[in-house]
Amino acid sequence: MSVGLLAVVDDILSAALKASAKTAGVVIDDAAVTPQYVQGIAPARELPVVGRIALGSLFNKFVIIVPVALLLTAFAPWALPWLLLVGGTYLCFEGAEKVTEWFGVHHETEAEAPTTEPKLVFGAIRTDLILSTEIMLIALAGLDPDLGFWPTVGALLVIGLVMTIAVYGAVALLVKIDDVGLQLMKSPSRTTRRAGARIVRAMPAVFRVIGVVGTVAMLWVGGHLVVQNLGETIWHGPVDLLHAVEHVVEAAGPVVTWIVDTAISAVLGLVLGMVVVGIVLGVRRLRDRAEPVRSH
Repeated sequence: MSVGLLAVVDDILSAALKASAKTAGVVIDDAAVTPQYVQGIAPARELPVVGRIALGSLFNKFVIIVPVALLLTAFAPWALPWLLLVGGTYLCFEGAEKVTEWFGVHHETEAEAPTTEPKLVFGAIRTDLILSTEIMLIALAGLDPDLGFWPTVGALLVIGLVMTIAVYGAVALLVKIDDVGLQLMKSPSRTTRRAGARIVRAMPAVFRVIGVVGTVAMLWVGGHLVVQNLGETIWHGPVDLLHAVEHVVEAAGPVVTWIVDTAISAVLGLVLGMVVVGIVLGVRRLRDRAEPVRSH
């Protein structure tokens, strides 16, 4: 019995390792997106907020994504591309909204309350739901269909747990590096104090870079989801264009092909996101104009 159990565990871990390798790109994007949600909050609340987002991410994966993905795969596989299309469009919207904020466009109305910690955590978990969905679906597609139902569930749970620990462990490290620098500045060693001061001075620029990378990641992942799933539903044009460009540059090697794929997906994601931002802003302005009329 114990030998059989060990064999099953070994199969699950081996399958999880192979499938998780294919999710690396989205995992990196997830790690780049998340730190921007803890910027501006009190240092004492940074780790608790990261912890709450991590728990929300586990809830997303274990309670929502894995059961729904398995059910849809078994009974309604046609619905998965549509769900990913909606999720990708939302990511494009979020990314484009952040791009417009760089140019001074404010999206909150005066009636809206300032962002509170629960609202911030909810926004991060909502974004994680989309990124985690792609991670888990890529992992599911990478598993051997002959693995069996329970070993497949086990492999997905292992992948979800490991990816969550990796992403939010990295995020927790990033947001507390400045505290490490402050501690180094208290050292009796002059060299150590200088190193600590450099770390503290560098962190604002590091987080600005992370914010840009996270926004580009949203646009890339969102654009990629939209392009791929449009091709599986109603319109092959964008994915055919992407494949044609990839074919032209594939002689330059896989790295160049990946960069071109990422850039095109991000640009298409930005264009779609800007369209959605324009629609949302228009609806908000119409609503704001209608509110005084209602008050009378």
